[in-house]
Amino acid sequence: MSETVTIATLSGDATFDAYVARPAGEPTAAILVIQEIFGVNAGIRRKCDKFAEEGYLAVAPDLFWRLEPGVELDPDVEPEFQRALDLMGKFDQDQGIRDIEATIHHIRRQEGVPKVGCVGYCLGGRLAYMTAARTDINASVGYYGVGIDGLLNEKHAIAHPLLLHVPTEDGFVDKATQKAMHDGLDDHPKVTLYDYEGLDHGFATEFGKRRAEDAANLADGRTSDFFKEHLG
Repeated sequence: MSETVTIATLSGDATFDAYVARPAGEPTAAILVIQEIFGVNAGIRRKCDKFAEEGYLAVAPDLFWRLEPGVELDPDVEPEFQRALDLMGKFDQDQGIRDIEATIHHIRRQEGVPKVGCVGYCLGGRLAYMTAARTDINASVGYYGVGIDGLLNEKHAIAHPLLLHVPTEDGFVDKATQKAMHDGLDDHPKVTLYDYEGLDHGFATEFGKRRAEDAANLADGRTSDFFKEHLG
């Protein structure tokens, strides 16, 4: 079952929407699904639905609500892709983390689910790393996160498990950045990095031209096992 719910900001002076997919029975835990730059679109909703099928409460907050509530874009349509890049440029990531924290509070308090993990894609992959460093989330997964090398000074604050999926031919994350991520995080006791040789950004998207079926299934299987281990 899916629905749209309203979540209060940390300050309590505004609200934003989130897509929620509920499992058939009581949830084993919750997964906060962090959008790409394309909003809470069909692909992100499908991610939520799949986590609900695995027994989780899945929640995808609309993080672009301050810029344009309810935006949904298709990365395979060039004008929409360009619009998404424009939104990303205007997006306040620090504020986004506070909205993610508000969503964590909502899940624990209003939904009554104490264990919460997060998974993010693209921009969401970067935000998943920031969530691991800046909140008390129980476990985090980032797919093809951008610019994580610039956040390595926050790695000391990562207290709960973090898994990062890194395609080696990512057009938005060059080889030097990938090396910096490995150099900075490979010895971190809470962080695991998986490389995907020859694959590009967006390989695990649910729909569209970017998807690489075998690699997406491999990465998603690793994510599923990771959450079973750390949210069980």
